[in-house]
Amino acid sequence: MNTVLSRANSLFAFSLSVMAVLTFGCFITTAFKDRRVPVDIRVSRVLLKNVDDFTGPRERSDLGFVTFDLTADLQPIFDWNVKQLFIYLSAEYATKANSLNQVVLWDKILLRGENAKLNLRDMKSKYFFFDDGNGLRSNKNITLTLSWNVVPNAGILPLVVGSGHVSLPFPESYENTRSY
Repeated sequence: MNTVLSRANSLFAFSLSVMAVLTFGCFITTAFKDRRVPVDIRVSRVLLKNVDDFTGPRERSDLGFVTFDLTADLQPIFDWNVKQLFIYLSAEYATKANSLNQVVLWDKILLRGENAKLNLRDMKSKYFFFDDGNGLRSNKNITLTLSWNVVPNAGILPLVVGSGHVSLPFPESYENTRSY
């Protein structure tokens, strides 16, 4: 009745149970930690163009360019249960067509052991800042926010919003220059 296979099965099941309890213990030690840190975002340049939109009918859409400075010390977020951070800068604004628009402008993956003090100057948007119409021109309340996903060794993936944002107005006229 107690063959080698049944003993191996019992040992394997017990080992998995112990590993599950240890993993839950690892998760619970950092589950309720506050992972917000102060963030300083400054915008140095805003440029707005009206360009052809090739995704739909022959219309023109707003394309925004933002140059920003970003300062944040993310070192307190890292503990033994954090593998990496996925950091992204997003813009939120309202238009007549949509009550909430969210666009990711820049992102970065920060691994454990890398320098977690961000001191970025004159950064340009990594992704296009398109609006699906003309909702950027003369928009007075476009809010830039730095957020991050914490990727743990064990546990849930919390989405954290930094404690600092900046609201900026977009210009009332379009630029005609070819370069940014």
